[in-house]
Amino acid sequence: MANVIKVTHEEDFHKVAAHIVASLVQTSPRAVLGLATGGTPVGLYRELIQIHKQGLVSFAKVKSYNLDEYAGLPTDHPASYRTFMNEHLFNHIDINLENTHVPDGQATDLDAECRLYDEMLSEAVIDLQVLGIGHNGHIGFNEPDDSLNPATHVVTLLEQTREANSRYFDSIDEVPAQAITMGVGSIMKARQILLLVRGADKAEIIHRAVTGPITTQCPASLLQLHSNVTVLLDAGAGRLFQ
Repeated sequence: MANVIKVTHEEDFHKVAAHIVASLVQTSPRAVLGLATGGTPVGLYRELIQIHKQGLVSFAKVKSYNLDEYAGLPTDHPASYRTFMNEHLFNHIDINLENTHVPDGQATDLDAECRLYDEMLSEAVIDLQVLGIGHNGHIGFNEPDDSLNPATHVVTLLEQTREANSRYFDSIDEVPAQAITMGVGSIMKARQILLLVRGADKAEIIHRAVTGPITTQCPASLLQLHSNVTVLLDAGAGRLFQ
């Protein structure tokens, strides 16, 4: 059963999320973090930067592994997830960039890159995995399907997902058709999961994921099988929860 936390004020949402992450790093300086991109965790990263600048937490010994990356985008492309992480977090804290890992979407052999990423993940258990949820229930880029790949794999993005991400590009035509993503099996191996959900438009899908049937047609529902999940909701996303 997930620990569901509803937060009324937006700034409190980001502060609560940052407190959860920072408390782990303060307790375990060599923590391994699983990180996510997109609009939802930006506030979390902003708060972590402030906590770090106040001298309350150091990321010098932390390792991180990102959930996913677009296939075919140059690493320095403005919309790549490596660029996102550098600009929103890594460049502003004392983390060693060699300890930050994002799948290589430019790899010549994407399947080989997936196997390499899985090898790294098998050697470093993630202490805390940060997640968001898509409007169709996807986590990472694990889209609804009749079955889900447990390992890191190449996925063809659904049109709905490409449309949702087109705001980061000049047009939907520029949004890559494929991405590399951690599989659900890799995500589920994390010791703790923090699922961040904002906006009334996510209320129905997160309620379904937390309280509905466990099904690969709603990948986030599989998190019901994990023993340590915190679901952090803002007022809009939490409107269907009592």
